Amino acid sequence: MQPTLSLWDEPLPDHTARILAQSTDRVAWLRARSRGVTATDVARLSGPKALQAVALEKINGRRFGGNVYTNHGKTREPDIARWVSTNHHIDPSAALFHARGDERHLATPDGVAVVDGTLVLAEIKTTMKPIKTIPRSYLRQVWWQQYVLGAERTLFVWEHHVDFVPVSSEPKCTWIERDDNEIHILVGLANKLLELMGPRR
Repeated sequence: MQPTLSLWDEPLPDHTARILAQSTDRVAWLRARSRGVTATDVARLSGPKALQAVALEKINGRRFGGNVYTNHGKTREPDIARWVSTNHHIDPSAALFHARGDERHLATPDGVAVVDGTLVLAEIKTTMKPIKTIPRSYLRQVWWQQYVLGAERTLFVWEHHVDFVPVSSEPKCTWIERDDNEIHILVGLANKLLELMGPRR
């Protein structure tokens, strides 16, 4: 039975109705991602040249299959996600979501939770270098995820390692708040990317 909302209640987040695929079904997940603009794509949209480069990759297919650093991140992510769940009550997520207004605006955040009626996310990174200031590419990724899901804030979590050995027993984290001005810019860039990609496939 669905909970009854009073006139003063906010609508419940509708993100679960906008799931296209699960990353555990890699074929379906990759197919869905290829047809739209993901947070990974948006993270790279730093200027006109980057826009052209990402468009070509989306049309022709990206050949990057990973390296020792991305493989390390995939290996460590489940342990870091458990830490996030235990300490911040944000559950791991493998779902690919689309935005309310455009099914080709896509994101797969690492964690999703509803806290007091507010949608919050988690994004997990592993890094060879200490993070003192969050890189703009990561911020673009986070803001895009917030836009797609309708989230208000994201717990950005990172684990620093040296030669693939974590330097601390616990990762570091900080909250990133939603920035609608930045999101507006990213939506414009994403729509330009979709135009360059051509008709829906």
